[in-house]
Amino acid sequence: MSAGSERRAAAAPRAVPAPRASRVELRLSCRHLLDRDPLTKSDPSVLLLLRSQNQWVQVDRTEVVRSSLHPVFSKVFTLDYYFEEVQKLRFEVYDTRGPSDLGYQDDDFLGGMECTLGQIVAQKKVTRALLLRFGRNAGKSTITVTAEDISGNNGYVELSFRARKLDDKDLFSKSDPFLELYRVNDDGSEQLVYRTEVVKDNLSPVWEPFKVSLNNLCSCEETRPLKCLVWDHDSRGKHDFIGEFSTTFEEMQKAFGEDQAQWDCVNAKYRQKKRNYKNSGVVILADLKGSLFPGLHHGRLSDSLHRECTGPSTPAEPGRPAHPGCNLEPGPGPGADVQKWVAIDFTASNGDPRNSCSLHYINPFQPNEYLQALVAVGEICQDYDSDKRFSALGFGARIPPKYEVSHDFAINFNPEDDECEGIQGVVEAYRNCLPRVQLYGPTNVAPVISKVARMAAAEESTGEASVAILHPAGPD
Repeated sequence: MSAGSERRAAAAPRAVPAPRASRVELRLSCRHLLDRDPLTKSDPSVLLLLRSQNQWVQVDRTEVVRSSLHPVFSKVFTLDYYFEEVQKLRFEVYDTRGPSDLGYQDDDFLGGMECTLGQIVAQKKVTRALLLRFGRNAGKSTITVTAEDISGNNGYVELSFRARKLDDKDLFSKSDPFLELYRVNDDGSEQLVYRTEVVKDNLSPVWEPFKVSLNNLCSCEETRPLKCLVWDHDSRGKHDFIGEFSTTFEEMQKAFGEDQAQWDCVNAKYRQKKRNYKNSGVVILADLKGSLFPGLHHGRLSDSLHRECTGPSTPAEPGRPAHPGCNLEPGPGPGADVQKWVAIDFTASNGDPRNSCSLHYINPFQPNEYLQALVAVGEICQDYDSDKRFSALGFGARIPPKYEVSHDFAINFNPEDDECEGIQGVVEAYRNCLPRVQLYGPTNVAPVISKVARMAAAEESTGEASVAILHPAGPD
């Protein structure tokens, strides 16, 4: 290899690792939707759109819940979540006129809501008002989006149910049964996992197989309680309750392996009133498969379940959990609350703000490099803080009134409260601060780091927040 080629090889840019993505599941429900149907209630579905290259792109759509103004959707949206990006989402609710796969152009718009994926992940559960065109409220309509991180879980389970001799709830025909599967959460609340299709005029229905993630089904806990409810569908939304039973995923696996996977479908009211009441039918687990484990239907998947929910991980630092398959520092998980500090370098090495070569150049037509960095990073980080306040500090400048050098000062000049409202508050404080200080030196960031470390330690001891430090660095 020649010297020239060696120099070119040495100067070749190194490959930049791709941003690490987390996998997030989003679940949706609505309340108090507008009623657009004259004879029945609206038949809502939700369209998910993602902002890409300055336009909204359709990502997915929920199923249609017939005749309901308070729908809970069983469809789960699975998205790649990047902490370092602003991922803008839009949820649009429609009263569906026909099959949901025929498009939505002729459907009645019931309201929409925009937010970022970061906001949903940070708050874990977001409830917002639905807005019509031109920002008008859609009555009292709201949409709730719940996020759950499934990054360490690559496993899915396929289930298939059928029933036998269900109660007949109809006078002139047979019941139109469907089944709902719920997961019971730690707080006792019930999370809809899946809703089957309706089988018309049949007391011994066979429902289509469906696939769910292990996280969605049981939060990767085999002993977590599950509840199955069977209903007779009513076109007006007033479904008749047939019966229910409770189980666990562990019990499902064991019973299925022993060819005894069936449960009495019980209506508690009938059991109290009827002396010889046995059940309102029987529900049978017809098939149980793991999409990643072909041999699952021959036995249990306890070991496989454990592997898929924990996943391969890189070695963890002491006191820090390992992160599946990645050695990059992750962003906050669902529900994280991040306290943010901004440290700005006001040393003279940045150059005279009146000179166009300075990083602090005061340009009346466009933001300087410090402002660009603040906005680019701050707009992402502020989604992960419930109060969206930034502690904004400066170092390396002579500050009023005595113009003594300080390496730890509030850029809003309020030592009692150095916080600013949102990233725009930081921008305004920086713009007001810059003409009032004299850039000096040396570059000594240690006092700021020490202060942040003390405050972070106090936050960590109370478990109140995670920490993010934004340092738009100067040339040093």
